[in-house]
Amino acid sequence: MKKILCSVLFVIAAVYCNANNITVSSVGLSGQVNGSHTFVTFTVQWDNSWRVSAGPQNWDAAWIFVKYQITGGTGCTASINWNHATLSSTSAQHVAPGGSTIDAVSDGKGIFIYRNANGSGSNTYNVQLRWNYPTDGILDACRVTVRVFAVEMVHIPTGGFFAGDGDLTGTNGRFEDAISSNSFNVTSATTPNTLGGGGVGSLGNNNTSGQVTADDFNDATSRALAGTWPNGFNRIYAMKYEISQEQYKEFLNTLTGTQQSNRTPAITVGAFHTSSAGVTTPQNRCGVKCTVPPSGSTPGNYVNDLNNNGVYDEATGDGQTLAMNWLSTPDLLSYLDWSALRPMTELELEKACRGTLLPVANEYAWGSTSITASAAVTNGGSFNEVSSTANANAVVNVGTGPQRCGIFATGATTRAQAGASYYGVMEMTGNVWEQTVTLGNVAGRSFLDSNGDGVILTNGAANVATWPGANGNNTLTNANGAPGVGNTGYAGMGFASGTWNTLQWAQVSDRQYRAGWNGLTGRDNRTGGRGVRTAP
Repeated sequence: MKKILCSVLFVIAAVYCNANNITVSSVGLSGQVNGSHTFVTFTVQWDNSWRVSAGPQNWDAAWIFVKYQITGGTGCTASINWNHATLSSTSAQHVAPGGSTIDAVSDGKGIFIYRNANGSGSNTYNVQLRWNYPTDGILDACRVTVRVFAVEMVHIPTGGFFAGDGDLTGTNGRFEDAISSNSFNVTSATTPNTLGGGGVGSLGNNNTSGQVTADDFNDATSRALAGTWPNGFNRIYAMKYEISQEQYKEFLNTLTGTQQSNRTPAITVGAFHTSSAGVTTPQNRCGVKCTVPPSGSTPGNYVNDLNNNGVYDEATGDGQTLAMNWLSTPDLLSYLDWSALRPMTELELEKACRGTLLPVANEYAWGSTSITASAAVTNGGSFNEVSSTANANAVVNVGTGPQRCGIFATGATTRAQAGASYYGVMEMTGNVWEQTVTLGNVAGRSFLDSNGDGVILTNGAANVATWPGANGNNTLTNANGAPGVGNTGYAGMGFASGTWNTLQWAQVSDRQYRAGWNGLTGRDNRTGGRGVRTAP
């Protein structure tokens, strides 16, 4: 075969500024070896990074993945489709810059990069990732455009934890040990293997009053749980922040027109993402906007324009770093599949919040019962949006919309001041509702520990068969027969205020809506989410 140098692989370099200032720049390709591989080169930078060997004994990281588009070349067919690149599954074949570690993953869908020594501050890494492009069916002579995406993650180590906060005076389904009527101690990856029924080692709950989303198990009724269900014991990486509006926009901009039309109702010029089509003003601070409508399979174009001034993706006022709301369960799962992550289970959520500490009754994600709502912001919609409420640490009961991802965290804030979980995951209480896989019904308990594969269906749905609502199935029902929520539930409370919101919902162990909610059957102004990935 004629030797083709890397110069035939054309690259459009792009910058993606995601939650809390993670950026990817200077994207390129180099070092092509015909029939084997080339290197994707770029610089990744993010703020408020750390690694510690005491306390939580963890670190933050960037999950990096690559999408490519074939634009032509001898023997190659140009396509509008963006595909997921297969990177080397051998860590040593990537080039890790000084001060960093790169962990490859077995399926080749991306890599984790993080500090290799204790410290804190900003990271700037010049990275080279080996892309085994023949695995993706690409010929040496193909012309290819690549995009590099980065998501901030938090490493959550292997270990036991307590499920439930011990406050069993209410009726919101908090987990308990079915024998001792106290918090349940998860001590291995295969416990509990029984839900309810009152047996030794059984995980119970006090959801006994016919809640809207009552579980199908309790201290009298037993259900089996497979030992492979992700119960929080094994280590994972969790998204440090909820999905941002820029991240969702960039996701939309790699889809076909058909996929876009199913992942947003904003399919006409000037329309914003919300629950309905044709809305031309931002609703509840969601600034994701259509500028070119999708047409059949031909993709449209999406921007951030929260201030609705027709100047797109400005650093001032366009809402890129705000948490993404109005996400249905299928929207969330599609984004997670596309980025090769997976949904979080409700036990993983409790582990991420509480860590190894003993439960505190009625605690929020930062381990105490003290909470101050962020009632207003300064520099609204900008990269430097901050709360104008003194000592605020949660976006709850504010009524207007979500705020910037990581809004309370600085290099000097404590866990409580930052509104952070034990491991450093942000906004597990407040901002937008978390969507988690439930233990409360058969469908939720059928979930398997399967990461996304970077590919979604032609209709825009997630394609992982064991995920909730995968393959476009939006007809799964909760305990009251409400469509569209299936085996996911809601936790952590969103920003909204009103008589139908209560701070009790923001508590870590509150499970009133963990098996779904018959009021949330599609896109709602309070719902967003984040993903996790099983650690390599």
